[in-house]
Amino acid sequence: MACSSGPSEEELAAERNRLAQEQAAAEAEAREAEAERVQAEAAQRLKRQEEMVQQEMEALKNEQTVYFDFDSSGIKPEFQRLLDKHAAFLVKNPGTKVTIEGHTDSRGTPEYNIALGERRAQAIKRYLVNLGVDENKLSVISYGEERPVAEGSDESSWQKNRRAEFKRP
Repeated sequence: MACSSGPSEEELAAERNRLAQEQAAAEAEAREAEAERVQAEAAQRLKRQEEMVQQEMEALKNEQTVYFDFDSSGIKPEFQRLLDKHAAFLVKNPGTKVTIEGHTDSRGTPEYNIALGERRAQAIKRYLVNLGVDENKLSVISYGEERPVAEGSDESSWQKNRRAEFKRP
């Protein structure tokens, strides 16, 4: 019988087994690295989306007030664009809730002004719902004449107080 100087069958099997284990470990490591990369990218996307939502909310903060004519709850045409922006934001961000506060000037009885402030807030709510906003995300409250932004008994003050405002929790 001739002497074999090569590896035995057992040694070859052990080497194949070792190589298979190394390959499996390398593949598992690659899968884990890929999963971490995907997770990091998802976190970055989520962060960018949250930043965009914050930027949109900040932009809308400058446009929170709708003004009304004397003794009216009709939405003036010049405020429709503002309401359209709020509606688009609320539709795109269904987790956002808004309170619409209705206000009046000091003329009229307190009871009448509470009712008028309610009609103003409800008019805005109806407008937003008609544009697709979930009405369960909108609440209304009327303060009537109780929270004026302008003190005074002149038309300029009264105009500033005849309003509805968006408030986010």
